[in-house]
Amino acid sequence: MLTSILNLTYLIGALAFVIGLRRLSSPDTARRGNILAAIGMGLAIAATLVYPFEDAPNNYPWIIVGMLIGAAIGWVSAKKVKMTDMPQMVSIFNGLGGACAVALAMVEFRHYYHGQFEIPTGELLVIILALLIGAIAFTGSILAYLKLDGKVWDSQVTLPKHSVINIILLIVTLGLSGFLLYKGLSAGMIMAVVVMAVALVYGFSFVAPIGGADMPVVISLLNSFTGLSAAAAGLIYGNQIMIVGGILVGASGTILTVLMCQAMNRSLLNVLIGGFGASGSKGPKTKGDQAVKEVTANDAAIQLFYSNSVIFVPGYGLAVAQAQKALKELDDLLEANGVDVKYAIHPVAGRMPGHMNVLLAEADVPYPKLLDLDDANAAFPNTDMVVIVGANDVVNPAAEDDPSSPIYGMPVLKVWDAKNVIVLKRSMSPGYAGIPNQLFFHKKNQMFFGDAKKTIQQLVGEVKTL
Repeated sequence: MLTSILNLTYLIGALAFVIGLRRLSSPDTARRGNILAAIGMGLAIAATLVYPFEDAPNNYPWIIVGMLIGAAIGWVSAKKVKMTDMPQMVSIFNGLGGACAVALAMVEFRHYYHGQFEIPTGELLVIILALLIGAIAFTGSILAYLKLDGKVWDSQVTLPKHSVINIILLIVTLGLSGFLLYKGLSAGMIMAVVVMAVALVYGFSFVAPIGGADMPVVISLLNSFTGLSAAAAGLIYGNQIMIVGGILVGASGTILTVLMCQAMNRSLLNVLIGGFGASGSKGPKTKGDQAVKEVTANDAAIQLFYSNSVIFVPGYGLAVAQAQKALKELDDLLEANGVDVKYAIHPVAGRMPGHMNVLLAEADVPYPKLLDLDDANAAFPNTDMVVIVGANDVVNPAAEDDPSSPIYGMPVLKVWDAKNVIVLKRSMSPGYAGIPNQLFFHKKNQMFFGDAKKTIQQLVGEVKTL
């Protein structure tokens, strides 16, 4: 009877995962979806704690202490993290999930080894998969965090012919794993540790050559790895909710990775070995004596104030400057004057999927104001003014008209179709792709140089005087 009730609880938890994940697909339901998924996880944990396991020692004190420590760390981290650091936190949590799978796989192998139990080939295969995927997700995610946080640069961890090194490491990792699977327990604990160590090294090396522009794709891919490792751990212990949860995370992460690659018009293989966005990458040089047109705060404010429609295009520069609330204040002033204000969101803007959506939500920007790529491009021709705040590669005309550009063919926001464009930027420096942005020299464009928050605050001050 108890087992049936607990299995039903698992089913309810799994349904909460599915519905919560479905609601995450829309910004206006994402918060409720996240809460629903958390409730599902809470039910799963509670059911697992009272599930009747045969010959299981009473380890509740250890379990409760571990849960309290983990919950405290997670709560404090989530409360203190800045919006600009959200990708780093996601990377760390991804990595810790992979590390858990590695620990479970090693503990289970050690249990069989020291107990001299015969281990079925299928179960050994699952243990090795959990070990491999978890190890790659762990060190790969930690390096992604270090890169995103500016603690490590691509040039510091990338070696000459790094793609060749990665292929060799992958072959060695798979070869040693195959040997461990073939020999089983007779290979010994040392071989299991060697496989783990090589997989950890490969995870680090795998992410090392991938440049900043591709980090959102890498984070999504590593997230799917973490889910798959959790599913493998669930297979080890026959825990249905771990299997379902892990598969959902793995599948959704994979789908998101594919969608992001499509948004950049590139294959996943090209992202992983292409080196796009790596430090020091070279793009086509600016041709001729091109000059930019600068605009003052007063002139920009006048143009915005007397426009019928304005579209803001946020990018990572907005997040760095923490200018979202200042931008919302400017939005409110323009709306009060009868200006129709919208926001154009590129799928890969920022450092992680949905980064701009979350950032604008923090400033209470209504979700209906957010336009996706297709809707924004359809709206630009009828827009009086586009203001770009911190975006670069996602508004580069080279993606449309320069076949020699590494971003050629990438779907971008065609801001130049609007009547006027203003770019708020610190300098003329290129974006993550490391190539010049021809938009800066476009006849419709004007540059407003400075820190995004300060320049927007200047615009707010000027608009208030009109």
